[in-house]
Amino acid sequence: MSFEQITPIVMPKWGLSMREGRITKWHVEPGATITVGAEILDVETEKLAGAVEATDPGVFRRKVGECERVYPVKALIGIMAPIDVPDSVIDDYVAAYANPDEGSDDEAVESKYKVANLELGPIRYSVSGAGSQDVLLIHGFGGDVENWMFNIDALSEKYRVFTFDLPGHGESYKGIDDASVPGYAKAVLAFMTAVGIQSANLVGHSMGGAIALQMLASAPERVLSLTLIASAAIGTQINQSYLEGFARANSRKELKPCVEMLFADPALASRKLLDDLLKAKRMDGAQLALEKTIASFATDGAQQLILIHLIEGAARPVLAIHGRRDQIIPVEQSESLRHAKVAILEAPGHMPHVEAAREVNALILEHLSKVN
Repeated sequence: MSFEQITPIVMPKWGLSMREGRITKWHVEPGATITVGAEILDVETEKLAGAVEATDPGVFRRKVGECERVYPVKALIGIMAPIDVPDSVIDDYVAAYANPDEGSDDEAVESKYKVANLELGPIRYSVSGAGSQDVLLIHGFGGDVENWMFNIDALSEKYRVFTFDLPGHGESYKGIDDASVPGYAKAVLAFMTAVGIQSANLVGHSMGGAIALQMLASAPERVLSLTLIASAAIGTQINQSYLEGFARANSRKELKPCVEMLFADPALASRKLLDDLLKAKRMDGAQLALEKTIASFATDGAQQLILIHLIEGAARPVLAIHGRRDQIIPVEQSESLRHAKVAILEAPGHMPHVEAAREVNALILEHLSKVN
């Protein structure tokens, strides 16, 4: 008996903290021909929901996982195999497959988070993959390392990928004195030095894009390329009500309408996501850090720092990605760029790397493949 022709479909691992997922919908039936990138099923995690996409072509033969049931990461949930593979062989494969025990990777998850002790304070970070170049993912206002949960695995197949919590965010230090974009850029450069990153491909989302641009101005020798996702500092307009509403929200009821603005699909503002954000916002110093950031970042709906000239004169490759349905930073700001490759995705809002992760990952990887 040989299982060589069988391709298992397993519960994916999105981000470092995912331990399990609930199947909410199957998009295919047994006998269907699957192409690479096709959506096979929907999975809901504690934080977000997303589609599991095929990484290999083939014929879908069996649903092993049931809708509305929760399975640990790497558990067998489906089977692909050529049509001439007998059902009896698939039966034997399923029976022989060793599913992981629930919670079996808890210790491994914890070990993947590290702390860099800067002079300014501790920074929580993670590093995944290997390669001759480093990629540094810089989240936006109010975010943390988990914002990149759908991107880390794809990028770390070819690169060493760092994610981290900005000062004042997540589990990094909160006593931030300079909460301006230049202040954040200085802290990120210090983090790079602390963890041994000589130079990196910077991927910045929203305010993280502004920070990446500022780093290009402050230390161009440490920047290999820029990927700007729904980036700030390109145009003036920004949704001030979102920034202020997010900062002052102290309950799920107050926070939910703000977080819903981030997505084209407001259902992605899940109860668990809201609870995690509230937990982070209630840490000592977090509220003040957000308020300081807003004060230096935007006033009356206008961004205080515009860095578009750095793109026009950049000696580094620049990719700008933006969602057409962005309610925070108008898509027209990225569309106006003339000295960057611009990709406008029609379906997502302000979080295209979450809502359209496959397309965004493919765009980033293509962009990075051309960096010397």
